[in-house]
Amino acid sequence: MQELIDKLDINQYLPAALDWATNILLALVILVVGFWIAGKAYKSVVRISASYDQLDDTLFKFFGSVVRYTILAFVGIAVLNRFGVQTASIIALLGAAGLAVGLALQGTLSNLAAGVMLLIFRPYKVGDFIDAAGKFGNVTEVDMFTTILQTFDNQQIIIPNSQIWGQQITNHSHHPVRGVDMHFGIAYNESIDEARKVIDSVLAKHPHVLADPAPFVEVETLNNSSVDFLVRPFCEGEHYFSVLYSVPEQIKKALDEAGIEIPYPHRKVILVNEKE
Repeated sequence: MQELIDKLDINQYLPAALDWATNILLALVILVVGFWIAGKAYKSVVRISASYDQLDDTLFKFFGSVVRYTILAFVGIAVLNRFGVQTASIIALLGAAGLAVGLALQGTLSNLAAGVMLLIFRPYKVGDFIDAAGKFGNVTEVDMFTTILQTFDNQQIIIPNSQIWGQQITNHSHHPVRGVDMHFGIAYNESIDEARKVIDSVLAKHPHVLADPAPFVEVETLNNSSVDFLVRPFCEGEHYFSVLYSVPEQIKKALDEAGIEIPYPHRKVILVNEKE
């Protein structure tokens, strides 16, 4: 009689045990396949950036992570469904939590959105000298939230991307050849042609000034007390600051040697003797 009772008990719980074993086995299969698909999807998205030089690796790694975790979220929901868990309430809870987190992180999300736009359109890249958000320096890193600059005096400046996107960005490294604008004035009683010859001579001797395109040296303004030249030599981008900070001194010395006066602000006072 006891053996019959034991058999009945076994037969009673056997279907439930088989059902749980089946669900556990299927859940494990879903997890394994889901993780494999998520990994393949991540690598496929990242591989897109490797196929095209103009695409940014950081951006596609971010997209790959979004795809991977989205797939894993659906895998988790599928596993819970296998055990009879009602996932509709969980999805609603996650949605509400996501909305609350989004509202709390508005500033961070704006930096993220700006970072995505910067990485898509790439107005600058690592190694460029840029002027953005009122700061100037060499770009050392661009990520999803910030841009990091290194200044000439070796400071590190971290700028939130939202402060850069939507404002003027000057990329000094975009073109391989740069024009360097300078202004020089000579006195009205000096010869314009002689001054131009002196300036042309200095530019021709400078090791970083290019002959093609030729330097631009022309009178720009007839000022109150001087004739002002606009001088624009061209150089490779890497030599821009070398030309900018060396040519003015050389032109000043050359004009002095040629005896050409460089005027400076002064005031003439005329005294009138009323007794006469």
